[in-house]
Amino acid sequence: MGKGGRAEVKSRAPDAPWVSPYDPLSKDAPKLPSKSEIKAVIPAHCFERVVWKSLAYTAKDLLTAAAFVYATSQVLTTDLPTTPVETAIFVGGWSFYAFWMGTIMTGPWVLAHECGHGAFSDYQWFNDIVGFILHQALLVPYFAWQYSHAKHHRRTNHLTDGESHVPTTADENGVGPNGERVHTYAVFHEMIGDGPFAVFEVFIHLVVGWPAYLLGAASTGKVDVEGKPLNGRIMDHFRPESPMFPAKIQAKIILSTVTVLATLGALGYLMSEIGSVPVICWYWGPYMGVNAWLVLYTWLQHTDPSIPHYDEKEWTWVKGALSTIDRPYGIFDYFHHTIGSTHVAHHLFHEMPWYNAVEATAALKAFLEPKGLYNYNPEPWVSEMWRIALTCHYVETEEGIQYQKSFNDLPRKKDSKQKSS
Repeated sequence: MGKGGRAEVKSRAPDAPWVSPYDPLSKDAPKLPSKSEIKAVIPAHCFERVVWKSLAYTAKDLLTAAAFVYATSQVLTTDLPTTPVETAIFVGGWSFYAFWMGTIMTGPWVLAHECGHGAFSDYQWFNDIVGFILHQALLVPYFAWQYSHAKHHRRTNHLTDGESHVPTTADENGVGPNGERVHTYAVFHEMIGDGPFAVFEVFIHLVVGWPAYLLGAASTGKVDVEGKPLNGRIMDHFRPESPMFPAKIQAKIILSTVTVLATLGALGYLMSEIGSVPVICWYWGPYMGVNAWLVLYTWLQHTDPSIPHYDEKEWTWVKGALSTIDRPYGIFDYFHHTIGSTHVAHHLFHEMPWYNAVEATAALKAFLEPKGLYNYNPEPWVSEMWRIALTCHYVETEEGIQYQKSFNDLPRKKDSKQKSS
């Protein structure tokens, strides 16, 4: 195993975890095809954008949301409960609504994301109008995230110049040069144990992760728009002078930020007029659900102990795009426009509309899988989320080709003390 590499896996036992078939450190690693060679295997009509079809999907999502709101209004009340039975109905009912409304509204979120990529129609001005309305209603700074997400696609799995879910190093996590636990997360992991730390990881990602990312507090790249180290600067999505953005889009950043503030102001006004509880139940619960889904997708699509991350010398666009993982999401594929099960195709050709991605994925699989270049993890996403929370915590350095490592594999201070005594 090379520095930062992964263990050699020749075949998968029935109870063994999924492993990506592609290991660039292997002497038998296949030659990667070019983007044009990959594109040639996809039927040309898959790239055709049909505006009425895109609008029909949008209408379907919004009508589903409206119907669910109406149905919920007929069976639940936002009046605070006064008896144990009322409390159980209130908590259970509104939790059910928050989860499923969050699930439903992740659909429009995905469509706004498609607008940002130019996959909604042939007219970017129209894409931006639709995407702006949908995203801003969900407190997403549309133009800011459009820019940062485009960079995520341009520099996928780059160790320093990537964007979102960029892995932190051993040193940044408090791991010493000899694997000793020195400070922060490495020490915290030993204090609470493997399982509780995995729970902490899930909570940080699904509950705190999205706002932390937008505020520049987590998961961003490590260099600014000019490729210079941040050196303590915060790369947030709200300030026009954020080191994430070029000067030419500052007006768009201001528009996005002002609209987010206006939406927050409107929600605050509603809370002052009708009370906090109704707004929390109807809006903030589903909002948290949407955030959890979108972070879950981006986390699981690019994170696994067997998925490589590259420095500038090793990275290529094709390597980055093929470091994406498709997974089955069952019924949630219907609500979320197969964003998780066709993400390899999406990363290779983000301008392709989502309603053609299933057909394109079949063509890609037929071409890439025999070469050992198609990542499809068939395991249930819930168990895989837990496995990743247990095993993907840091990379050794920002040099060469790196794989995610786990705090679970580090020596424990208490074990060292027991041996010495």
